[in-house]
Amino acid sequence: MKKALIAMSGGVDSAVAALLTLETGAAAVGCTMKLHGGEEAGRPGTCCALSDVEDARSVAVRLGMPHYVFNFQDDFRDAVIKPFCESYLRGETPNPCIECNRSLKFGRLYARAMELGCDTVVTGHYARAVEENGRFLLKKALDPDKDQSYVLYMLTPEQLRHTFFPLGTRTKPEVRRIAAEHGFVNADKPDSQDICFVPDGDYAAVVERETGVVSPPGDFIDASGKVLGTHRGVIRYTVGQRRGLGIPAERSLYVTSLDPAANTVTLGYKEALFSDTCELRNINLISVPKIEGALRAAVKIRYRHPEQPAVVTQTGPDTLLVRFDEPQRAITKGQAAVIYDGDVVVGGGTIAKVIKDES
Repeated sequence: MKKALIAMSGGVDSAVAALLTLETGAAAVGCTMKLHGGEEAGRPGTCCALSDVEDARSVAVRLGMPHYVFNFQDDFRDAVIKPFCESYLRGETPNPCIECNRSLKFGRLYARAMELGCDTVVTGHYARAVEENGRFLLKKALDPDKDQSYVLYMLTPEQLRHTFFPLGTRTKPEVRRIAAEHGFVNADKPDSQDICFVPDGDYAAVVERETGVVSPPGDFIDASGKVLGTHRGVIRYTVGQRRGLGIPAERSLYVTSLDPAANTVTLGYKEALFSDTCELRNINLISVPKIEGALRAAVKIRYRHPEQPAVVTQTGPDTLLVRFDEPQRAITKGQAAVIYDGDVVVGGGTIAKVIKDES
């Protein structure tokens, strides 16, 4: 690493990542991406609040390196917000942070790094990029509580060759201690929690505002098609949801499936949420160019979901079939399924179809 472009969100993680990069002896340039400019951009708790630019600049000045702000608002709308809305309209539950990583942090930012003569992009993610036997791999962070490899499964070996994750061997308390010792303004800054372009967690409002498509009321039904009541619009529900249904029943009801074409939301009891098989599309493989035969692995179907044993087979150039040893709760279309071999990320894809065990 000779010269690095450091993605600085304004948070403590990227600030310490910048410090640790400079300590390697590499030259460095800091940058903050301006991704959107709506009223939600100023809300605390998001990852892209306006004050974050000033926090990032403060750290860059303290470290004696240049800092730039890149306006990627049009790219963000096209690559993240638009697909997010389209996914909800299809009855899916997307993960926009993964698309932001794919298209912006490790897409547009890589191109900008090359323009600035940088050979490496640095971020504050808790993960590791490691070369083994001539191939660059993505591995889990050593701190299991902070590991973010799930949201980075879309990286390619070539991208990993030009990526540095300084925090992959650190813990969060250690990172905050380092920040405090160096007088960083964001040493005690809370972690961002919300999706940056979704004010107050109202996903449906964003979808309707961005697309102009109003999701109309329709029928709650059970598995047999019996009408149970009226829902408030398909985009306001996700598989596994229990709260806010307003349907009286002897036992708790959950959303088990969504059908935007029929404008129905199917409800059922908890046991109806469990499935053992799913199909993935838009796959990316890192540790291998192709999965040959049946691969025994561990698979995560949500960011905070403990990985579970499964058999993975490649069914086409861009598709995988995952069969879990035990049925999993609320496998959800639109979410990512990420495949692990120990601490190595094999790859992953977007859940396109959920197949229930009929035995």
